[in-house]
Amino acid sequence: MIRRLFWLSMGVTIGALVVRKLSRFAERMRPSGIAASFAAGMADIADSLSDFAADVRTATQQREATLRAGAGLDGDLGSREPA
Repeated sequence: MIRRLFWLSMGVTIGALVVRKLSRFAERMRPSGIAASFAAGMADIADSLSDFAADVRTATQQREATLRAGAGLDGDLGSREPA
């Protein structure tokens, strides 16, 4: 008797979990679910591109400052001794 009750409860639990998984999957496959997923993906891409652009800007500014200092174009023309 207890064995049957155990297997019955196990079957009910597994059945409930399967139904929940399938309903979540069905919700994601609706047009509204697909649109939400697409929008979230596009937001992630936009954030990544923004971060990349900021990194490029920073590196460009650092490199430009290095080149200007090396070429003597950093605004300190009178501070160097003539060669």
